[in-house]
Amino acid sequence: MRFGVFIPQGWRFDLVGVPDADQWRVMRDLAQHADGVDGWESLWVYDHFHTTPQPSEDATHEAWTLMSAFAASTERIRLGQMCTCMAYRNPAYLAKVAATIDHVSGGRLEMGIGGGWYEHEWRAYGYGFPGPKERLGRLREGVQIFQQGWTTGSSTLDGEYYQVDGALCRPLPLQRTSPRNNIPMWIAGGGEKVTLRIAAQYADYTNFDGTPEGFAHKSSLLQEHCVTLGRDFDEITRSANYNIFIGADQAEVDERLAWFKEHLTQSLGEKAAAEYSRRVSEQGLVGTPDQIIERLTAAEKLGMSYAITYFPEAAYDRSGQELFESQVLPALA
Repeated sequence: MRFGVFIPQGWRFDLVGVPDADQWRVMRDLAQHADGVDGWESLWVYDHFHTTPQPSEDATHEAWTLMSAFAASTERIRLGQMCTCMAYRNPAYLAKVAATIDHVSGGRLEMGIGGGWYEHEWRAYGYGFPGPKERLGRLREGVQIFQQGWTTGSSTLDGEYYQVDGALCRPLPLQRTSPRNNIPMWIAGGGEKVTLRIAAQYADYTNFDGTPEGFAHKSSLLQEHCVTLGRDFDEITRSANYNIFIGADQAEVDERLAWFKEHLTQSLGEKAAAEYSRRVSEQGLVGTPDQIIERLTAAEKLGMSYAITYFPEAAYDRSGQELFESQVLPALA
């Protein structure tokens, strides 16, 4: 199994209490720590501008700026976003940004892309909030622009949503790891009729529901789309995201869960913090190293071969991540 790790950037209230002037140092140090652990193949950030589950004045650092910074401050680990919202940036421009970062990093960039969903963020930044048809239409057209730019050095598309005419993308990305895209393409989301069909046509990687039932269902639908389009289903690596609450024993696990709820309470209030922490833990991997290994092994049997992990307390306390690194990664990576 392959593993990635999220770097806290503020979006999930995971830098609250860290002075603004110190936040980049915290993120950089965590990235460099992961860079030195062989079991981590990649690091990730979210492409969001406002905190979740509700907007606040707490910091949220911008994803693609961080990509460039991590590219220059790490040496080995691959760099991804989970996932970039296509409509937040012109895709021809973003293809150019990505190609430049690929060179800065020495060929370590991943492109995570999706249709976007955070309505408050869309409207606050003046993007409106178009319906699913337009958001996914932009996703499809933008992916085509990426592919052209990264493989031929120029993009031309007279689409419904994007029009580009000879938009140059030079130099080409440094890497040639994906025969379809040069830069590996992650199409995230589990929309059954459109998103998974776009993934079946263009993606090197997918990312959707990591629960056993959800993962099996989405995988089956992805396979159906691949059959329809004539794509080899096994060419696509299937991944899932997991919130990790790990402890050497149950008492330590309970302490982490209690800390998470208390930490959120200062920003969300008691009621919202209780609800959000409940949802996050229910969607996560909670337990001792042996219990988490058992859960991930079961997921692997369903075809989940790439786990992207998130440790909510990482900016303040690395002990949970280090326990995962010392016991889970060696068993599965």
